[in-house]
Amino acid sequence: MHNVCVIGGSRYFGKLLIQRLRVAGHRVTVINRGSSSPPDGVEHLVVDRDDEHALTTALASRTFDVVVDQVCYTPVQAEIAVRAFQERTRRYVMTSTIEVYDPSTAALPAVPHGTPVPEETVDPASWRVDTDLPWHDDDYLEAHYAEGKRQAEAVLTRHGDFAFASVRSAHVLGGGAQDFTGRLAHYVERIAQGKPLVVHPTVLPTVFVRDGELADLLLWAATACDATGPLNACSDGLVDVHELADVIAGQTGREPVYQVAAPGEAVSPFSFDRHYAMSNARAKRLGFVFSRTADWLPGVVAEALAATAAPAL
Repeated sequence: MHNVCVIGGSRYFGKLLIQRLRVAGHRVTVINRGSSSPPDGVEHLVVDRDDEHALTTALASRTFDVVVDQVCYTPVQAEIAVRAFQERTRRYVMTSTIEVYDPSTAALPAVPHGTPVPEETVDPASWRVDTDLPWHDDDYLEAHYAEGKRQAEAVLTRHGDFAFASVRSAHVLGGGAQDFTGRLAHYVERIAQGKPLVVHPTVLPTVFVRDGELADLLLWAATACDATGPLNACSDGLVDVHELADVIAGQTGREPVYQVAAPGEAVSPFSFDRHYAMSNARAKRLGFVFSRTADWLPGVVAEALAATAAPAL
């Protein structure tokens, strides 16, 4: 049994992670601002992780085998986490993102189209950190989401007195109530209603992971794997926006309608004109077994369609 602290975890795959930790018999403490309560049997500390004094006060003398940080977005938050947990845990796992590889957000080593992007493309051990940037400004943070994650990984890699791993998640999909981002619902609704999908003139494929599979990998990274450094988390198989739409069309009986984006026009989610689809080879070598996107995608689409058709309560 592990004593696990989860920062965040009140929604989406974070809730699934907490469920899996409990089923596996681990002791769980959840830290969040109190927007929702964890299930029975889980200790709940209501505190803002950005308030360092309040966080250390709430933690008191608690120690953990591992911390899983679901909501670390900036180097400032990472520095607070280092100070708060450096003597309280031996392992720290941060949920990161595929967006750290987006070549439109940083000067990154070129990866040929079609070549899965490996973890070493973004090395947190050498990434430059600037905590003086306006990370507390919501608009700035939204516009610099990928850079915030890169710098947060860098701080935890270089300054944490604990073993650190970052789980770089692919685009997460879940049907029904699990479609937290609304991106899958965007496709389901527009195709069902015959509305156009705005896409790039040429689209490139990306990688996805199902919400439950990401929760499984986080559980594994926290309690069964001692590897450090970045770990890419994506199901097997590339999918582009047309292939995603075709799966939905097959279940709605409506053909997708496409509209090529004008210069500067916003496009539908998952339409990409740049390559940064990840490789999951490292996690496989370490023992994690991934599913195939093609196997689970139709089921997730069916759940999303059912949720769209269900009457509002």
